[in-house]
Amino acid sequence: MPRRFIHAPQGFRQFDTVDGCLVTSAKYKKCKVVSYGRKSEICTNYNISGETIDKIESIKDLGVTFDNKLKFDDHIYNKISKAYQMLGIVKRNFIYLTPDSFAILYKSMIRSHLEYAVSVWNPHYQSLIEKLEKIQKRATKLVLTVKKLCYEERLRKLKLPTLKYRRIRGDMIEMYKIFAGKYDSEITEWITGKCTERQYDTRNHRYALQQSHIHYDIRKFSFSNRIIPLWHSLPDNIVSSPTLNTFKARLDKFWENQDIRYNWKADILFTGSRSKVELTVD
Repeated sequence: MPRRFIHAPQGFRQFDTVDGCLVTSAKYKKCKVVSYGRKSEICTNYNISGETIDKIESIKDLGVTFDNKLKFDDHIYNKISKAYQMLGIVKRNFIYLTPDSFAILYKSMIRSHLEYAVSVWNPHYQSLIEKLEKIQKRATKLVLTVKKLCYEERLRKLKLPTLKYRRIRGDMIEMYKIFAGKYDSEITEWITGKCTERQYDTRNHRYALQQSHIHYDIRKFSFSNRIIPLWHSLPDNIVSSPTLNTFKARLDKFWENQDIRYNWKADILFTGSRSKVELTVD
């Protein structure tokens, strides 16, 4: 289903109403149409007062570039390029970095670009996952005391998890925020509406979701579908944590032995004790 972006410039008095939005008849050329889906190439024209709206294959919205296939390739490559630019700035301006100083610079100047709105564009292609991880792999070599160690050992010494682990952890944090009411309930109903009616049983927790059977990648790897197996693997006392910080601490405790923390080629294993994880954070 196509999504139409309507821009209403100021300074004009003659307006037309389109889907409840006011659009100046003099600025139709600024209106664009993007169609999302596997068959986005289907020829469908949209008009405003007889003027045909231009079609585009991608558009930037709230800092994220959406392409018509929702693969987010362009967005990821742009973020990779930006991260390397920031890495170059750090490398040129700092000759010697201690682990603590590196962590501050890396997290604020480099990693922040690779994690903005990551729940929207989280990649599932191995090639893109590797390209993103290479940025952190190169960045950790700036710390001379760990430069000669392998990537996994560098991460352990610097106490940095892989970017892949951070993205998975970020998905779980977003799910907790949704069920904890951190966002507008009318906006998040498309997720909370999947919650099963029963409170919870021995297999699932109280916020268990209904899993849909999906064939195509465009929906299979979307946020609302990919998070369900991992979300169901968490114990009830984690998903029902009283605060966000408590949830993060309990989640990290539950996943502390997962190989993916320091090995980006590994995956989250749905194993381990689902017994109560006692860890309270004020």
